[in-house]
Amino acid sequence: MLPAADRVALFRRLALEAGAQIMQVYDSADMGVESKADDSPVTRADQLADDVISAGLRAQMPDIALVTEEQAATHGATAATFLIVDPLDGTKEFIQRRGDFTVNIALVEDGVPVAGIVYAPAKGRMFYTAADGTSVEEIGPFDPDTPGETRPLALSAPNADALIVVASKSHRDAATDAYIARYRVADMRSAGSSLKFCLVAAGEADLYPRLGRTMEWDTAAGDAVLRGAGGQVLRFDDHTPLRYGKPGFENPFFIARNPAVTLVAPE
Repeated sequence: MLPAADRVALFRRLALEAGAQIMQVYDSADMGVESKADDSPVTRADQLADDVISAGLRAQMPDIALVTEEQAATHGATAATFLIVDPLDGTKEFIQRRGDFTVNIALVEDGVPVAGIVYAPAKGRMFYTAADGTSVEEIGPFDPDTPGETRPLALSAPNADALIVVASKSHRDAATDAYIARYRVADMRSAGSSLKFCLVAAGEADLYPRLGRTMEWDTAAGDAVLRGAGGQVLRFDDHTPLRYGKPGFENPFFIARNPAVTLVAPE
């Protein structure tokens, strides 16, 4: 296992290198869009980013199991400690050139995402867990070899009568809206991909409910960032912490929150 500081540097460099590959495709005329077996979209950028990240992780952390969305052969992995990657989360946002897509790399130990990075190259935002386990946002200029200025992520002090809720742009449904309606909401914000976790971690939102299908690679890095800022990601059904390393790597419905928000019981 790499020392924590070296792991942070590795995750950061690989996320930036993958982001550069993604942006080349994003700015091109042909994104190379195809459909997977489940009819979800995939682009040239997904594969290029996965190639960069997988090669770097396997070279520097060869003793740790790797699970990545784009490599089906890794989806049968069973390990207490593993790396989990979504090289391009928010492919629909990417294809529509809306900018809300991210690079995600995380380390899971005993069911808990203990380290992660979320990089949104089109938004110019990068969030990650530092070597001491706390979470930060790097301000820039995003040199792969030299970290820029960072600021600690701090949860907001939510107003129970005026919560800020963030929800998906591409996966919003009636069940989610019905659940959100049970709170006193001052503002609704839409965001794609794992950025929603980071908005809660940065104090820009208080609550992010997800009543839809997600996989662990969609959530692990953002979950790590939120936990490092003092937030929580809980199962929707019983409000216990979301665990990782589940068979098939599929998540139940969940709620990401500032712990100062009192959750309503599921109906």
